[in-house]
Amino acid sequence: MSAPLHLEFVMSGAKHTQLPDSVVEIAVAGRSNVGKSSLLNAIANRKSLAKTSKTPGATRLLNVYELQPEGSGKWVVDLPGFGYAKASKADQKRWAQMIENYLIERENLEQVLLLVDGEVGPTALDLQSLEWFLHIGLEVQIVATKQDKVKPSKLGARKQELAKKCGVDPKEVWWVSAAKGNGIPELRAEIHALLNYEHVEIVYIEDDGSDDEHHDHP
Repeated sequence: MSAPLHLEFVMSGAKHTQLPDSVVEIAVAGRSNVGKSSLLNAIANRKSLAKTSKTPGATRLLNVYELQPEGSGKWVVDLPGFGYAKASKADQKRWAQMIENYLIERENLEQVLLLVDGEVGPTALDLQSLEWFLHIGLEVQIVATKQDKVKPSKLGARKQELAKKCGVDPKEVWWVSAAKGNGIPELRAEIHALLNYEHVEIVYIEDDGSDDEHHDHP
């Protein structure tokens, strides 16, 4: 288990070349309504570290958050959400190019956390993104969000289904709920380890969703 991560917003950039060099980076990627901002707020136990919006597509730049102390160079980078249907084709193309250039060019990118909506399962766009991330040689960790939205009676089957569609073992998918706190302490510990080059094995206890009250709440 891990305490909240002391993250502070550093800067935003429209291009990866606008970002200074870092020591190590973890990127957070996912569709525009998957809950990236809520998850960032949960791991930091902050309500407004990352701006949340009821309108998908609020994140339109590369947003950099640094693990303190200031100047550590240990970053969590929130990428623009992909697949926002109401955005213009020009904006969608620009955001896609921004994400692609960042993922290919950033030398100190350690891992990509690919967030998938656990309530609806992986979409074609999720699977296409996962395939491309792996194709270009990225280290990818799938994180299933909104666990609290899945009925406890259906959670086991949903975990099996989601993992199968993504082509991984169910134990390799991390399930979390930013709203209820499920899986958040374990995710904090893993991110902290990655940013500090610590090689630890995080064991996720199977959770049927019936013991939410025993989890830390962000």
